[in-house]
Amino acid sequence: MIIMITGANGQLGRALNGILMKQSRNCVINTDYVRGELPNQPLYPIEHLDITEQNAVETFIEKAKPDVVINCAAHTQVEKCEADVKNAVKINELGPYYLAVAAKKSGARLVQVSTDYVFDGEAGRPYVEEDITNPVSVYGKTKLAGELLVQKHCSQYFIVRTAWLYGDGNNFVKTMLRLSETNQEIRVVKDQFGTPTSAYELAKLILFLIETEDYGIYHGTCEGSTSWYEFAKEIFKLSEREPVLIPVKSEEYPAKVKRPKYSVLENHRLNTTTDYRMKEWKEALRDYLDSLKNGGEQAE
Repeated sequence: MIIMITGANGQLGRALNGILMKQSRNCVINTDYVRGELPNQPLYPIEHLDITEQNAVETFIEKAKPDVVINCAAHTQVEKCEADVKNAVKINELGPYYLAVAAKKSGARLVQVSTDYVFDGEAGRPYVEEDITNPVSVYGKTKLAGELLVQKHCSQYFIVRTAWLYGDGNNFVKTMLRLSETNQEIRVVKDQFGTPTSAYELAKLILFLIETEDYGIYHGTCEGSTSWYEFAKEIFKLSEREPVLIPVKSEEYPAKVKRPKYSVLENHRLNTTTDYRMKEWKEALRDYLDSLKNGGEQAE
């Protein structure tokens, strides 16, 4: 199988490569919007591809002839999306659209990674795949638009919504660990709820799905839910650190964009139609912290 990954130097792209490099049955083609030296240099080659350039996307896919395209590329910086709507639209909407059109033309299957931010967080219960979407931020709106364009223009697609992702790169876990080294007080929001999800566990799910033809929308998060504050507490508990941790309300935390307060995703379709199960979030976090001690190598 020829697997093409866009955004290959991000947390999910690197997790996918970490697994695929151990396999010999697949050919991997990595792309990203990069030229020359990468700030977080991967162990694998990455070709330049700007997914917001339609001709470049169509030419690349026509030449590469992938069986599967996994789109990990996204404008994920929520506050920057508010200030830079044009780029958010280009990357989160037009990029998936161009990939969908090119994938359909070449006969490739497409995996579009999406987000809990397509919901408004007002339901007060875990969201299932069929729930009505209502994003409250530019990031969420553009990611939802990308979903809809993929559904319209590519029949062989997997849309995988995930949340609170952490892996090899900048993320909440590493931020908390870094802050704890200064012995300062750490203020963390206590009234926003979701599910911390390991990029490694999400990568395993995606690689499971592409072996099937059960197309459609899936929720893909680690099992369970928590608040950012309780997430931080678990990070420090597992890493045996004891900083001064202060829970605060969302209103006390300076933010330029509205975020969903309860965006827990239920892996309903996955759990009712397949035998595949995501790890519980605390177990996945323990595995990730262990991997940091071992130089980033994630164990099965």
